[in-house]
Amino acid sequence: MKMSTRGRYALIIMINLAKNEEGYLSIKEISEKENISIKYLEKIISLLSKAGLVCVGHGKNGGYKLVKKPNEYKIGEILRVTEGPMEPAPCINDSNCDKKDTCEVYSFWNGLYENINSYVDDKTLADFL
Repeated sequence: MKMSTRGRYALIIMINLAKNEEGYLSIKEISEKENISIKYLEKIISLLSKAGLVCVGHGKNGGYKLVKKPNEYKIGEILRVTEGPMEPAPCINDSNCDKKDTCEVYSFWNGLYENINSYVDDKTLADFL
């Protein structure tokens, strides 16, 4: 399983916001600091905003900031917003799969799925500060 740049950059955005507790941080500031395209970061921050993970401040000192404290954000929550379910195989959450009971490898994929989700849900933004 490979994370796309969208998931990796979402974490970078959220870590930058977590480090900036004083107020709002602009996407331009993150873009310049991390050397990542503003346009791409805008698409990602839009997903994070729609999911209610960040709030928007308008005006001269506007930008984005976290809605909650860094220790209240599970890394899995952030990655699922940008990457979708953390499934190593499409059959894991497929209720129409009629082979789950007889499939030789289903338990392996399901175990991997559980381990991945347990790991990313055990880490918070505070772990990166």
